Amino acid sequence: MKIGAHVSAAGSFDKAIDRAGEIGAEAVQIFVSGPTTWRMRVPLQPECDAFREKSKAMGIAPAFFHGVYLINLGSPNAELVAKGVESLIKYQEAAALLGAAGTIFHVGSHKGQGFDAVLPQVVRAMHAVLEGMPKGVSLIIENSAGMGQSIGASFGEIGRIVAAVGSDRVQVCLDTQHCFANGYNVAVKDGLDAAMEEFDREIGLGRLAAVHANDSKCELEGGLDRHENIGEGHIGRKGFEAIMAHPALQAPVFLLEVPGFEGGGPDKRNVDILKQMRGR
Repeated sequence: MKIGAHVSAAGSFDKAIDRAGEIGAEAVQIFVSGPTTWRMRVPLQPECDAFREKSKAMGIAPAFFHGVYLINLGSPNAELVAKGVESLIKYQEAAALLGAAGTIFHVGSHKGQGFDAVLPQVVRAMHAVLEGMPKGVSLIIENSAGMGQSIGASFGEIGRIVAAVGSDRVQVCLDTQHCFANGYNVAVKDGLDAAMEEFDREIGLGRLAAVHANDSKCELEGGLDRHENIGEGHIGRKGFEAIMAHPALQAPVFLLEVPGFEGGGPDKRNVDILKQMRGR
């Protein structure tokens, strides 16, 4: 198990590795563009070389990208769906250049149409991404917190998408805060056991590529995407001790997306808390 964090790639993509090293992160997640814009800059070869060299020298790997928040593969707006597909392909092309594992993304919202109605459209869009992206990178679905008629809040929905797409290049990222907000009580052992059993049944633990390790400002089943520092939210320190010790969660990379104790995003204190729990 590696403990990583989402960090800024401002200035040059390789600076993300420097920033991860400063807080003791062992893996990294970044945006390749602004999270709320379709525009992105293709990584330059010197940046790619520096990113790979620093990653190897500092032992900070794997790297993951997080897709932009504008993506909605379930939208009734065909133009918006097409832009989401194009964005994901570009992100995956950048992942291949930088040697990243792939792109973690939110499928989007069905906008009142219902999951069953939009499932074929989502599958077609994901097929288009898979056909357009380079080999060697994964397309990684993240579970949602359940707000705004979102797609993929339940493991059952994600499992149906994965099965319908039918590609071993599709993996899953489990967000602890989103699980909790959607009613999976990962803060207690019985709830965590039940959640992981359901994940394995509906999706398969072999698909689990990463865990977004976030405590929750939102109460259980509150349906809101609201992250908190480890031990400061409703999952709490005991909840994360159980999560870190669970047999089903020993292989994936843990990535922090927390506000930080000083408000600057994932920090050394949060990384150290998870490392201490891992050590036990």
